[in-house]
Amino acid sequence: MKKINKILKKSIAVLCVTVVLFSCSNSTKEVRDFLVSKNLPIGISKNAYHVYKDSGRITSKIITPLMYDFSNRSEHPYSEFPEGIKIINIEGKDSVTIIGDYALSYSKTLISEIEGNVVVINHTDKSKLETDQLFWDQNTNYFFSEKPFTLTTLKDTIYGVGFECKEDLSKHLAKKATGRLETSEEFKDE
Repeated sequence: MKKINKILKKSIAVLCVTVVLFSCSNSTKEVRDFLVSKNLPIGISKNAYHVYKDSGRITSKIITPLMYDFSNRSEHPYSEFPEGIKIINIEGKDSVTIIGDYALSYSKTLISEIEGNVVVINHTDKSKLETDQLFWDQNTNYFFSEKPFTLTTLKDTIYGVGFECKEDLSKHLAKKATGRLETSEEFKDE
């Protein structure tokens, strides 16, 4: 009799656990909708090191201590990098590194916003851009900002507020600029 009671209790316990497990069958869409309604990310990556390749060649690397994936947003899916980001873009011989304390990257528009101690270094030309906020349009490979900046090249140091430039820091447009500039044009007195 004791043996039968013991078996009966175990059977009831297994049955209860099975009922609980099979009653919790949410669809993937229901889970995503729940996460969106609570403003929760669909995924979290810690100490991420992501390599992008094109035709077997490495084109860029992303290194971050923490990434939140909000790709479950239907209107504006994005990724958030609350503890900073380091991006290394490799185009042929050129290599550009982008570093910042915080970043948002919108996957539909391919626009990224990088904030806090932003540094962009072109290792080939030995040029460096420093600012507090940077917008990066990955469609046009262009940087822009309305914040104060310092652009240092081998010949010049430019200070200003607001700028636009190509991703490799060439062909820049500096707004409200001051600094030491070297030019190859000659001026004649007339």
